[in-house]
Amino acid sequence: MAVWDDLVGQDAVTAQLSAAARDADALVTATSAGAKGAALPTASKMTHAWLFTGPPGSGRSTAARAFAAALQCTSPDRALGGVPGCGFCDGCHTTLIGTHADVEIVRTDLLSIGVKDTRDLVRRAAMSPAGGRWQVIVLEDADRLTEGAGNVLLKAVEEPAPRTVWLLCAPSVEDALPTIRSRCRLLSLRTPSVEAVADVLVRRDGVDPELAATAARATQGHIGRARRLATDEQARARRATVLRVPLRVDDVGGCLKAAQELVDAASDDAKQVAVDVDGKETEELRAALGASAGAGSRMPRGTAGAMKDLADRQKRRSTRTQRDTLDLALIDLAGFYRDVLAVQVGSKVGIANVEARDAIERIAASSRPENSLRRIESILACRQALERNVAPLLAVEAMTLSLRAG
Repeated sequence: MAVWDDLVGQDAVTAQLSAAARDADALVTATSAGAKGAALPTASKMTHAWLFTGPPGSGRSTAARAFAAALQCTSPDRALGGVPGCGFCDGCHTTLIGTHADVEIVRTDLLSIGVKDTRDLVRRAAMSPAGGRWQVIVLEDADRLTEGAGNVLLKAVEEPAPRTVWLLCAPSVEDALPTIRSRCRLLSLRTPSVEAVADVLVRRDGVDPELAATAARATQGHIGRARRLATDEQARARRATVLRVPLRVDDVGGCLKAAQELVDAASDDAKQVAVDVDGKETEELRAALGASAGAGSRMPRGTAGAMKDLADRQKRRSTRTQRDTLDLALIDLAGFYRDVLAVQVGSKVGIANVEARDAIERIAASSRPENSLRRIESILACRQALERNVAPLLAVEAMTLSLRAG
């Protein structure tokens, strides 16, 4: 399987990256053959800094990882005119599983990427590749760079080491700092079709075709959410709960109860992450710092700061997990009212939430299109409030009360 096979519905992007990988391979080959000081020709499709943009679920991180693998591809078929990125050689395999010595894949479970972490990346980027091909830095959450971190990154992107490649990912061009995006080659991914997402769920994940089609349609082409919905029964149960909210906001008590349940579900997700990850991280750090076995054992002198840093990081991750879970619930809720609006105006666009058709038709018949638009706007306002650090319960309560009115 080639590294490009996981790029769903992105033929134009695949073609651009394949051409760039060929030119990059030609430079490596020329250098290995003794052409000292070889550089990329002006007509080359390869460059040292890329910005992958696209809506959530479009596969921008997948595209960046595939390109990183192609740059490290060592398949003999390349010399015969094959496209780098075979998916089987040691370079491709280790890149895709995250163990390649010359590929650093950076993602964050925190709210932002700060100056310290960015300086570490810049130092890494200045190193020569151990394997003789490319030093590749994949920054999956470039939109989370603070302004200070962006300034640290700027010079490294503007004047990279000769064999260093920066692959930055962000939802849109506007989400990347202007000074950074102006120095990158832009690649824009689109939301893949529902049919393409369903096909990859069946082909790659072995999902039942009917369930794959339902998940792809419900998530409107978001690959990651579709996979989770198709393979995680708890995710389907949480989504079903969200889709029942519009039927439970007939009075103030129902609104407040629905809001509390949405926030509690997000908190439970954050707690589950803590159970799965925090304990293991803490024990690993304790062991690395020289603590003796046992939860109550004393820590060596001078290690309190490291333990506090880990606790702060875990707290910030819990906050982000809760926000992300709430945001997914709000997206599902907005999709419900989008379907209501489609029914009300007689649109030929198929509804996404076919399992909630009865509820959709009931609300469509009992309200007007302007009510549906106002409800969608209140959901979007709630998402914006959460981004501004408004208390989750307060923001969600205000939203559910708005869903009731009118």
